[in-house]
Amino acid sequence: MHEIGTSFNEPAPYVRRGNGLAPSAPEPGQLVLVTGGGGYIGGVLVERLLNRGYRVRVLDRLYWGHGPLTGVSDRIELVEADVREMPASALDGVDGVIHLAGLSNDPTAEYAPEANWQMNAIATETLGRNCLDRDVQRLVFASSCSLYDGLPPGMHDETAPICPRGAYATSKRYGEEALQTLANEGLCPVILRNGTVYGYSPRMRFDLVVNTFVKDALLRSELLLHGGGWMWRPLVDVSDVSDAMIAAYEAPAALVRGEIFNVLHSNYQIRELAMLVAGSVQLLGRSVTLRETPAPRLTRDYECSNMKLASTVGFQPARSVVEAISGILSRIDVEDCTMLSDPRYYNIRWLELLRELTPQIDQYKATL
Repeated sequence: MHEIGTSFNEPAPYVRRGNGLAPSAPEPGQLVLVTGGGGYIGGVLVERLLNRGYRVRVLDRLYWGHGPLTGVSDRIELVEADVREMPASALDGVDGVIHLAGLSNDPTAEYAPEANWQMNAIATETLGRNCLDRDVQRLVFASSCSLYDGLPPGMHDETAPICPRGAYATSKRYGEEALQTLANEGLCPVILRNGTVYGYSPRMRFDLVVNTFVKDALLRSELLLHGGGWMWRPLVDVSDVSDAMIAAYEAPAALVRGEIFNVLHSNYQIRELAMLVAGSVQLLGRSVTLRETPAPRLTRDYECSNMKLASTVGFQPARSVVEAISGILSRIDVEDCTMLSDPRYYNIRWLELLRELTPQIDQYKATL
């Protein structure tokens, strides 16, 4: 017998599964420096830190403008600077650092290999050394699961004998090793190898596989499956990545000092992702076609394990691809083709545009 006032036909309220992040910060009020806080992950992370009771200082060159930080601009300190030229004052009073700054994928790294090396490798090492000199012990570093690309098929954990391919992975590996060396000198670095990220952010990106499929489904009503889409990728939502960084920041030093953790929700085949996106967009009354095309010369195909993060830190990413797709569709204007094709939402296109326009902008400023 059911209670009076209820109905067998009422759907049960949806309760999201927790990801293991502690309900409250152990030391709220600490000042956290977030490098790259105006980017795709930073735009989500900064707000979550603030809501958790931390004070936040953002260091960012603002490649993408002030827009991603508009919602929190009155609650943060902003240092507008390149991570390669970080002022010493950026570390004044800082309790810990979450380091996101740098070029963030293969295309941008190959487009500007020297800048990539200076940002992702040298600046990471320099930041770690500066933290050590200033007695800032905790430094969480955003690395990448792309380091596993090129390994034989199978599930790879943090002990895999990686051999980085390409400028991006090579620079991230250098940053990892530099920070682990500094761990022997007293720094407490925590290295997170993030899977391919998906989901909505105030600094949206449509050049990541799930987000790209959403954009293509809306703009073209067609999703291309290169090589049939059988390649595997580890994926994770941007909110879970942000919470994983907070969990790494808050974890006892004895558990995480110098450790590397994979961060992913699940491993998916590209074909699966296309089907999930197509089904979600079709619920809006739109038709979406999947079409197989020849495989490109180079493809990324690898799987990773997230067991170490779960067993050591107690953190397990919880937001699924389906939830994230629904979240994106509910927060963007699906009819706005201009927004969906805006170059600022595509890292390589935006950097190409900046390089093209910077001389003209400098020339214009000189005439003022």
